[in-house]
Amino acid sequence: MTDGKTPAPTGDALTAENRRLKRAVDELSMLNDLAREISASPDIDKIMRTLVKRSLGAVGGGQGVLTLVASSESNENGTLVRTRASSSDRQAFHVCDSLLGWMTMNKRVLTLNDPRADDRFRGVVWDESIKSLICVPLLVKSELIGVLTIYNKRSGEPFSDEDARLLSIVAAQSAQVVENARLLREEQALIRMREELRLAAQIQLDLLPKEAPALPGYGIAGINIPAQEVGGDYFDFIRVNDHRLIVGLGDVSGKGLPAAILMSNLQAAVRAHAFGDSTPKECMERTNRLLHLCTEPGKFATMFCGVLDTRTHELTYCNAGHDRPLYVPSAGTPTPVEPAGIVLSFVADAAYEERSLTLGPGDRLVIYSDGVTEALDENDEMFGEERLADLIASSDAGTAPALADEILGAVEKHRGACPQSDDITLVVVQREPK
Repeated sequence: MTDGKTPAPTGDALTAENRRLKRAVDELSMLNDLAREISASPDIDKIMRTLVKRSLGAVGGGQGVLTLVASSESNENGTLVRTRASSSDRQAFHVCDSLLGWMTMNKRVLTLNDPRADDRFRGVVWDESIKSLICVPLLVKSELIGVLTIYNKRSGEPFSDEDARLLSIVAAQSAQVVENARLLREEQALIRMREELRLAAQIQLDLLPKEAPALPGYGIAGINIPAQEVGGDYFDFIRVNDHRLIVGLGDVSGKGLPAAILMSNLQAAVRAHAFGDSTPKECMERTNRLLHLCTEPGKFATMFCGVLDTRTHELTYCNAGHDRPLYVPSAGTPTPVEPAGIVLSFVADAAYEERSLTLGPGDRLVIYSDGVTEALDENDEMFGEERLADLIASSDAGTAPALADEILGAVEKHRGACPQSDDITLVVVQREPK
């Protein structure tokens, strides 16, 4: 019976209402299952695959792709692709630049049931099998973090407004979960990278001399302070025999881990060629040939290599493009040690020059990397070779370690609050006064 005012629903109306209610129940069930699945896993890849799979089932799509993006000033669309997850093992459809650009600018649902006829994408070459698609944005605080794209209804029908509405709900419900999982993965990757850098720094530290060699009548000191976790400077003390000591200081182009790897190659090459009867000149020429073979163009190293004979007090040395060390006589002004030849690895058959000097009682030799003289203060003024020479000339430090510490302290004072921009390495060789 009716009250005479509201007509009784027809059979067709009841059927339609039942379908609507069933769809609503199915949607709620799917959304609940989706929320439970993606919230239970911190794995970004698993979350993305689940989102694509559930979305395909919800709208009857043939293939789906979830593309995560990030802001990029260098990209004309303002985004760059972080990663993708696809529903298919075969060649996956990818969001083209035009679609990605449109989603970046509009940040709303896009339904294309005849993509080739849409004037907004004129000139886009679509895959022949793409008949229709829906793109929905994943937004976090109004920022686009991803695009979910579903292609081709399996039934062959066009995508409906209901499909677009449901996928919009899926994207809105999932965006923050996806972003949290992505941030977690980046944090875990950063933690792994930091641990790897810590291990690399420890390995590099282990490659340096643990202590200065004890030579009768001499004082020796070495300091290395990388600008980053690892660096491209190194110094070395190699005992050839009871009266011969190789003293070396090298500086590799660049900073950080790439420079550290090349530095380890340089050190290994020098040590391999240092023993036996090799002169500093022969050591540098052989090291240069080896580095030239295994180093990519544009990468190079500088090196000062000297052999000290404690019986004759003669230092025979070769300089491969390194900053000229300062020879400091006990009574006199510091003098740059000449010459400075070509850097290592540029020319395979480079010839190097060898010279020698004799250390008298109280004489010193200060070898340094450009991290010392090129240290900048807040006014971008370098510490400079002149300031270093003046400091050494006026120093009353009685030992090699004391002089090295004094130089390092002066550089740090000059730099002030400015960050260290390059690796700092120092070696001081001092013949004790009589």
